Amino acid sequence: MSDHVPSASTTSLSRKVPGKEDFVRSLASGLKVLECFSDAEAAMTLSEVARRTGLSRATARRMLHTLIHLGYASTDGRDFTLTPKVLSLGLGFWSGNSLKDLLQPALHDLAAELNESCSASILVGDEIVYIARVHTRRIMRMDLDVGTRLPAFATSMGRVLLSDVDQTSLYRLLEGAERPQFTPATITEVEELVKVITRGRNDGYVMVDQELEAGLRSVAVPVKHPDRGVTTAINVSVSAGLEPAGESLKRVLPSLKRCAETAAQALQAWERGRGRRA
Repeated sequence: MSDHVPSASTTSLSRKVPGKEDFVRSLASGLKVLECFSDAEAAMTLSEVARRTGLSRATARRMLHTLIHLGYASTDGRDFTLTPKVLSLGLGFWSGNSLKDLLQPALHDLAAELNESCSASILVGDEIVYIARVHTRRIMRMDLDVGTRLPAFATSMGRVLLSDVDQTSLYRLLEGAERPQFTPATITEVEELVKVITRGRNDGYVMVDQELEAGLRSVAVPVKHPDRGVTTAINVSVSAGLEPAGESLKRVLPSLKRCAETAAQALQAWERGRGRRA
């Protein structure tokens, strides 16, 4: 079947329910290839991809090489792997108003309890994108708001989100990312970054102390989805000059973890509600 390009009379979904004539088989095949990696090993051969998707080897090969051309996959000549760019495909969903509305009440409660600024973000490539924020007092020189992007490697939320990326993709992402020395404390070496990100995965939180900006300390935890893993991160930002790092961690971490649990429960309840309405 050739790809079907709708005419002007069929492009308005409000006037016509999509039917078989609107189905694009090549797009469906490409999505099958993307989806098969989520339930399999991080790296697969062409034969494995064809078997898991039910596609012919020729079709699977075209889909994989299209993904490579677009930057969503890579190959060493035998095995194929997805790249961190695939994370950007969920940006429209995770940064939508619905998610912001879900997270904002929990962040407001957290900010009121701690009297500190709180934020939530998602990972897009090698950056984090702020999707919700409650500001209490200004600590950073830059203004942060919904839509702000920061380098993931030097932020607490970024390292939390990177902790859910498989090691092969993590090395590739860090090696390909710009890693400027923001302050004398900024960790920029890939091996050391992998160590602190792995430690964050094991500890269940990440603290970044004056690596992004002098005087700024932040603690972040993951918001976990039972099926998709770490979908979002939330953090609390504090002034590094007011208390030792250990005291900051002891003061904010219990409340931050409770907020993450509340956010995860709200997200699951919202998804169940969408399923019932579908």
